Amino acid sequence: MAPQLTLQAPLQLPPSEVPAYLNRLWTDNLKDSSGAATFTLVVWEPSWLQQQLIRTGRTDGPITGLLNDQLLEAAREAIGALGLPASTAPTAPDVAWALGQLPGSHGAEDLRGQFVDRAISAHQPRRLITLAPTLAGDRHLESTVAAYCPLPEERGVSADACGDVVVLRGGMGAMQQGLAMLQELIPSDLPCWVWWNGTMDESPELLEALAVPPRRLVVDSSIGEPRRCLDLLEQRIEQGQAVNDLNWLRLRTWRESLAMVFDPPSRQSALDQVVQLDIDVEGQHPVKGLLLAAWIADRLGWHLLNSFWIDGGAGEGRGIGAEFQRSDGQSVQFRLMPVPVGVSKMHPGALVGLRLICAPPQRPPLCVILCSESGGCMRLEAGGVASMELAEEVVPLPNESEEMEMARLLGGGHDSTNPLLASAAALAAKLLPN
Repeated sequence: MAPQLTLQAPLQLPPSEVPAYLNRLWTDNLKDSSGAATFTLVVWEPSWLQQQLIRTGRTDGPITGLLNDQLLEAAREAIGALGLPASTAPTAPDVAWALGQLPGSHGAEDLRGQFVDRAISAHQPRRLITLAPTLAGDRHLESTVAAYCPLPEERGVSADACGDVVVLRGGMGAMQQGLAMLQELIPSDLPCWVWWNGTMDESPELLEALAVPPRRLVVDSSIGEPRRCLDLLEQRIEQGQAVNDLNWLRLRTWRESLAMVFDPPSRQSALDQVVQLDIDVEGQHPVKGLLLAAWIADRLGWHLLNSFWIDGGAGEGRGIGAEFQRSDGQSVQFRLMPVPVGVSKMHPGALVGLRLICAPPQRPPLCVILCSESGGCMRLEAGGVASMELAEEVVPLPNESEEMEMARLLGGGHDSTNPLLASAAALAAKLLPN
């Protein structure tokens, strides 16, 4: 958290008293200001993985809601011990669910909502509201409030930059009951971001109540059942809501690397002659690969003809195939396949590699291969590419936390959906076979 002057240390209050208390707090302590005129950030922070790892004694508390190397390592160890596939990402909901079937009663202090990432606090949110559901489903609703002012290094403290923090904690039933009070805490005259920092499958009624337009919704389409993830993205965007997807943001370096490969004038014309697109992903979550394929197809003006499931054979799982039609009427074949990996990356469905084959007239075919690491290129290098002009790149993968990505969104404003995401999400939803 950025350096701060504490105006109100964390104080536990009955939930019904929180709205009135906060009003009095600002009136009594900052008579000349109602706080920063910035935004409200509402965070759904279930942290099921961290809670289950602590409950089963695989890691220590406190519960913060923040991913770190220790937590990810404990999750990877649990994947092997639980007999889950090696390609299972440590943040996959399957890990928390499997841990939930094990005995254990270790406890820890719950500090969710009180560890505000420095990158987010630097944007001086007017109000930060964290919803922290507990494993104990019958736990009553509890609320904690705090208020602070940032301490800029080279200037005095300004009341116009101050904000407050509200944490609501309890079982899932209590979360639902606290919705009415929560709505009172969201100022209508300031922008509001709703960060659904959990699986897109859970609590659809709660998500519906929190993320009402014009509130800006932030999700992660790598966490949840793929059909649900893509349908929710498509529906919200069609309704005109401002939607941001952290899974889409992680494609930034892939899109940039692919654009750089075709930057030389000698290769630009080859983009109009693509005949095959292959994408490899980790595990059985295809959304990220489908979003990348949809972005490529949309940018190049391809029309989707059909999509279908592919039997990947023993040990590989199902893949996805599709046929596109280029603007000149020629066919483009697409294939997305799950591949086994030794150590999975943090998020489900991480990209392993991409292969794009172009067949320009009167020239040798061009094969472009991008991969997340040199070993990931090997499968895509098979299949006769030795006879083609080969352009191969290892994509630099960013190592940024969700909080850093969220801070980038807050800094950019983004009161509408990125048009590239809007087009890609709609096409990716059609690419996923029913």
